[in-house]
Amino acid sequence: MDTFSKIARRGWSGALVVGAVGVALGLGAPTANAAPCSASGLATTASGVLSAAGGYLADHPGANDVLTAAVDQPPEAAKSTVRGYFISHPNEYFDLQNIASPLKDMRNQCGVSVSPAQLALLFEQVSN
Repeated sequence: MDTFSKIARRGWSGALVVGAVGVALGLGAPTANAAPCSASGLATTASGVLSAAGGYLADHPGANDVLTAAVDQPPEAAKSTVRGYFISHPNEYFDLQNIASPLKDMRNQCGVSVSPAQLALLFEQVSN
């Protein structure tokens, strides 16, 4: 099973920082061309989320390693491992919370919440 499928299967929003640490990943607000509460606005925001998270994790190998390992762990072990890491590295936790703020804003503005696992599942469905 590829990593993309593992993410969707496990609801890796937690392991990717969302659930396990209580953070929703995000980057900038939707562009002026995309209505924020539309599918395009969500896609624009989510793509920024994943881009920013990817860049951040590439620059922070400890966080990247713990989140990568969490994919193959049982959910409770993943949650514990990720939580332990971020308790020991609070600045990284807060950095990721800041990256997350646009999706939190979208959730508050539009009443929608979409996790990376849901996005992975969507892309998996349309790529067949």
